[in-house]
Amino acid sequence: MSWEAVTALKQQIPLHEYLQAQHWKPVRHMAGGKLLGLCPLHRDRQPSFLVDPAKSLFYCYGCGRGGDVIRFVELYHGVKFSQAMALLRASFSGGCLFHDITTFYQIQLQRHPEAIRYLQQRGIYESHVIEDLDVGYAPGNCLHPWLLTLGYSLPDLQRIGVVNHQGRDTFSRRIIFPLENNLYGRSIGHAAPHRLLPHTKGGLYRWNQVQHCSEIILVEGLFDLASLWQAGFRNVTCSLGIRLNPLQLRQLCDPTARTVYLALDSDDNGSGQAAARQLSDCLCQQGVTAKVVDLPEDHDPNSFFAAGGTADHFRRLLEQAHP
Repeated sequence: MSWEAVTALKQQIPLHEYLQAQHWKPVRHMAGGKLLGLCPLHRDRQPSFLVDPAKSLFYCYGCGRGGDVIRFVELYHGVKFSQAMALLRASFSGGCLFHDITTFYQIQLQRHPEAIRYLQQRGIYESHVIEDLDVGYAPGNCLHPWLLTLGYSLPDLQRIGVVNHQGRDTFSRRIIFPLENNLYGRSIGHAAPHRLLPHTKGGLYRWNQVQHCSEIILVEGLFDLASLWQAGFRNVTCSLGIRLNPLQLRQLCDPTARTVYLALDSDDNGSGQAAARQLSDCLCQQGVTAKVVDLPEDHDPNSFFAAGGTADHFRRLLEQAHP
């Protein structure tokens, strides 16, 4: 990787522009056009994050970290330099591409009855939920030629990971959920159940829609979230697994006063319950009120509702949740 490429990328994506895309807002305008706000890299209660838009640099007087937009991405997403570069490239040139991919998969969902049947088997049947979550379907072996007709190049498609080095679609026979700069695919066949593109999974799912809620329900999977949406619970976010990355932990530990309900899977091996207790302890140490939701044995929120669970029953589980 040449330093010319690094310099060009930093010029294409100013730090302040990237911060705005992450919903950062200054609380004070300083001399020389500098901006001061809460630090997105740690639990900040007093504005300590200084941004110089002219120089595209930042420095936090609270945690002592600073640098350019690439360094910010490294710290914010908890990734290495090369991964930070890839994320920045995706944010710069992949926005329209991801939109076109998502639209294509949404169209395919309506054309493939087997995908609709799979959703119904998982208890997801309301069209407005499917549409609100931009759920789609990847049949395989058809995305690549379609995107080429739209003018995208094969290297572009391989760079973000939707096409492999052999020129085949990465996702095949999978229900697709769009994420921020990534895609999640759930197999409806015999392949490995879960698949993401080779990028970071990012922050909590649709965090900007729930971050101001006084109560938040955290689940492991996107089908869990879809089931809760369908039952009328919209204050839900998803971590895509039991292990939260540094960005997801910072989001839960931001200065907003809230209660986080941990509705993780009730696994027969106890891993989900253990992860919930560990996360509860971690959040409590950071001053966040966290409560563990005890689902029926061997159930997650998706299977709970698919098996006949009701919104009233789930509300009772929330009321019975404990630290």
